[in-house]
Amino acid sequence: MGARKRHSPRRGSLAYSPRGRAKSMEARIRAWPKLDTDEPKILAHCGFKAGCVQIVSIDDRDKTPNAGKQLVSLGTVLVTPPVLILGIRGYSKDHYGLHAEFDVFAEDIPKHIAKEITLKNKEGALENAGKRLRKIKEIFAIVAVSPRAAGLEQKKPYVFEASVSGGDIEKQFNHVKELLGKEIKIDQIFEIGSTVDVAAITKGKGWQGVIQRWGVKKKQHKSRKTVREVGSLGPISPQSVMYTVPRAGQMGFHQRTEYDKRIMIMGNTNDDQIKINPDGGYKHFGLVKGDFIVLKGSVPGTYRRLIKLRRQIRNAPLKVNKPNILEVVV
Repeated sequence: MGARKRHSPRRGSLAYSPRGRAKSMEARIRAWPKLDTDEPKILAHCGFKAGCVQIVSIDDRDKTPNAGKQLVSLGTVLVTPPVLILGIRGYSKDHYGLHAEFDVFAEDIPKHIAKEITLKNKEGALENAGKRLRKIKEIFAIVAVSPRAAGLEQKKPYVFEASVSGGDIEKQFNHVKELLGKEIKIDQIFEIGSTVDVAAITKGKGWQGVIQRWGVKKKQHKSRKTVREVGSLGPISPQSVMYTVPRAGQMGFHQRTEYDKRIMIMGNTNDDQIKINPDGGYKHFGLVKGDFIVLKGSVPGTYRRLIKLRRQIRNAPLKVNKPNILEVVV
């Protein structure tokens, strides 16, 4: 009998369970930070994973053993083409949750995006949406990014929602209204030295046994019939297998969100001072062209996969310090 699937699994020593395949190649962001400012801002952007580099920098963290010393750390290169603001979505809220009240889309959408998606915009939708702002509790920007802008072959764009925070609902609505049909770059949302959260689909590893999938210890040689299986699935009575028992199954291709990834470098390949491409380009990706960022540490997912970037939701610092980069080894 296989492990039972639960809608809200307990997270104990076995971490995430059940570990099923993600429904889509695109990760979903379910929680958003709230900004305590009067100026509304869009809280998300995205990029495509290109490869890894080594960053030589000075540790600027206070009260750490390596403060002021030279550090060599891993950096992940993300190609971040501009995202297009397709529309505005307003949500009302009751005790059942959020409900979409209106969708307003831009009129002049580029052909390479318009031919891949279908958007219906009713006449006077923008004016009607402005009159219904009293019911609205949250404003989201509907954005689209084209993988071809990052040098990939995929034609169909990714379309997702990005929360808007800061100020009141009317200011948020007007802020997105001014950006309708325009492209926004990564430096309009984040800055060098700031920290972001990344959401992506991890690298798929197919069907794996309990040793590889859960880290179960192998049994002693000749102690049982098998070595790479669990010793017991549970008691004789009740005759059932609990979901907490490690079982073989899908490993990888799960949705994961990693917190507090610092932006070490933000630039454009047209700048002669920044060399981010190795000779011949990155393996499985090629040459990075256009806007890019380098995040400190690793990022879930394989190369060319969509990585969503969200403004930091935990432990947001009061001040953003620009990192002191000495060298980038590609």
